[in-house]
Amino acid sequence: METDIINSIIKEIANLPETERIEVINNIKLKLHEISPFKNEPVDCVLWVKGSKVGANDYNPNKVAPPEMELLKVSIMSDGYTQPIVAFPEADQYTVIDGFHRNRVGKEIPEVKERVKGYLPITIIRPCQEDKGDRIASTIRHNRARGKHQIQGMSAIVLELKRRNWSDEKIAKNLGMDADEILRLTQISGLKEMFKDQEFSLSWEASDNTSELDIDEEEVQH
Repeated sequence: METDIINSIIKEIANLPETERIEVINNIKLKLHEISPFKNEPVDCVLWVKGSKVGANDYNPNKVAPPEMELLKVSIMSDGYTQPIVAFPEADQYTVIDGFHRNRVGKEIPEVKERVKGYLPITIIRPCQEDKGDRIASTIRHNRARGKHQIQGMSAIVLELKRRNWSDEKIAKNLGMDADEILRLTQISGLKEMFKDQEFSLSWEASDNTSELDIDEEEVQH
């Protein structure tokens, strides 16, 4: 009986125009997510949304070199999207939290864009990440262990969080840093007033050969 009902619903959905079918399937996924034992896990619900509704954030310091970007492209073309883009809904748009390069491939590579019909797979970050500072921290946590983090970019992130009245302890906990790293990144930004009462450690300068932090390049995972 249950199987007959399910088959009937599937048949009805299959006969819908494509755009309407995608919308209905997304709505069903959202309803199932509400009752799922895994409803607190964002990956439990992956939606397909139009690429035009997915936009990059303005704070991500992650960088993928051209060879790795090319490999990501080949990987998605060969294996398909095996990881969704993590996003946060804002009005009728979605801001990327993690997966900026997966976002780019889906929009910029004609073969991929055609294959996914101009849509992108997204999963929505937990609602508790509503504050921009929390979303910044989430982005850093996602990509800190992969790709390349430009030092100046990380310094700007620390500055932004300090402007949002985040303490060093909160920054350390949420970004996986220690106190010395936070101080060094603050020094780079030149904001002496933020650490005028702190004892300086050894100077850390961003020279030509240290302009980027080389880290495990797992961004090729898609």
